[in-house]
Amino acid sequence: MSDLCPVYAPFFSAMGCTSAIVFTCPSPSALPRVPLTSPPSPLRRHRCKRVRSYGTAKSGVGIAAMSVLRPDQMMKCVVPVIMAGIIAIYGLVVSVLIASDLSVAMSLAQGFVQLGAGLSVGLAGLAAGFAIGIVGDAGVRGTAQQPRLFVGMILILIFAEVLGLYGLIVALIMNTKSQDLSGVC
Repeated sequence: MSDLCPVYAPFFSAMGCTSAIVFTCPSPSALPRVPLTSPPSPLRRHRCKRVRSYGTAKSGVGIAAMSVLRPDQMMKCVVPVIMAGIIAIYGLVVSVLIASDLSVAMSLAQGFVQLGAGLSVGLAGLAAGFAIGIVGDAGVRGTAQQPRLFVGMILILIFAEVLGLYGLIVALIMNTKSQDLSGVC
């Protein structure tokens, strides 16, 4: 181990992998609602499996409200939920790519670049998820009242999805460049 390749360098890659997953699948209700003085419970650890991302949940509320007024258009308005799920796939792809490059001997620069790649896709996915949730909720409710708004909702959803796609592209470029830094150690 040298100054360029310290023993803690893989930690930053692992944090990049973690941030890619955590930020693209946000769930505020996954946080414990019990006081911090209580002992840990197994239910608190498994609560994350039951919750959805913000975009899916917010769009789902709009779909539930819309299906009461116009049940014939319910399947057409599931598009925001599907688009919110695609954001999570972006984070999964980048985290798998970062995890495949993890090794014991890696340079500090490679770890930092992979951390940046994870943060890039994660934070872009977080912003896209919130945008899709807000647009999906309002768009689905508006489509229930005026069906001509469906095309406009889809266009705005595409613009929101592109935020996550930009983060994915930047993360893929950064991860590719991090492989050039692996020859230092």
